[in-house]
Amino acid sequence: MEPGTARIAVDLLGGDDAPAVVVDGALRAMRADPDLHLLLVGPAEVADELIGALDPVQRARVTVRPVRAAVGMADHPVAARADSTVRTAVAAVRDGIADAMVSAGSTGATVTAAALGLGRWPHVRRPALVATLPAVAGPVVLLDVGGSLEPGPATLVRHAVLGAAYAAVAHAVIEPRVGLLSVGTEAGKGDRLRRSADPVLAAAPLPCAARYVGLVEGYDIASGLRADVVVTDGFTGNVLLKAIEGAYAMAGGPPPGGGAPRAAALLGVAGTVVVCHGAARGEDVASGIALAAHLRRRRATDVVSVLLGVPGAGVAPQTSAKPGDHTERTTDTEVSL
Repeated sequence: MEPGTARIAVDLLGGDDAPAVVVDGALRAMRADPDLHLLLVGPAEVADELIGALDPVQRARVTVRPVRAAVGMADHPVAARADSTVRTAVAAVRDGIADAMVSAGSTGATVTAAALGLGRWPHVRRPALVATLPAVAGPVVLLDVGGSLEPGPATLVRHAVLGAAYAAVAHAVIEPRVGLLSVGTEAGKGDRLRRSADPVLAAAPLPCAARYVGLVEGYDIASGLRADVVVTDGFTGNVLLKAIEGAYAMAGGPPPGGGAPRAAALLGVAGTVVVCHGAARGEDVASGIALAAHLRRRRATDVVSVLLGVPGAGVAPQTSAKPGDHTERTTDTEVSL
């Protein structure tokens, strides 16, 4: 366990089986981490149930912010503008009451709430969800896994930059190798998006002495031999992530040295946000809380923002919207500003 206090806001009403699984996950996380402090965002009676299951010492590390409104999994992302649990959890991070927030609710609503409440970094129009997959040769960072379903080449390049910095900071990867997911490794393979993005990525400067290794295929993610960071669109990344998780379950577990990804970090906003699956179980929520605490203790958001030259990094939220900056299509499940 890494040392240091971590204050995590938890959306009690996010997820298919909330609040029961969220309460279960929060209890697991509290009992596993003596330096963890939770801000429970949701109905007071739900929070009281969790607090009542803790011993007196653990109870001292829990505070409550009563909120009754939730964003449903089928609701439009703009529902996050209301006084909901996810919006309130984001506000706690923005106001310095929490160091990070975790939700298993609607991905679109969480991304929207984070972009609105925390602000995006300059030049990041589409924040990315990043998951870390266990591979034979070491962890592989995969992004995007659901934040931006239909990006353009410029967004893929920016996500490559974010992923390289994240791999170096969150996982101590030295000189990360960055690949673009496609259906073959030869130049020119893939759809129009990959064919357009490949040469741009080859010429793009990457942080942390990272280098672009070209096109990679799905099995390269399982092996980890060619790339430490794999970039793709959010639709493909989300489908691939869930397929890999299903394969792990059928095979009896992931490769040695790493667990199956149960949560994803949101990159490109001025704060630490972790998203769990809507179908998350208690152990998945606990894993998401642990990831948020890990990123906080490594000051990952601050360090990545400094590496990327974000003005005022670590001081105040930054926004990146520019007049006329609407060249890429925004879908119903993406941030819409």
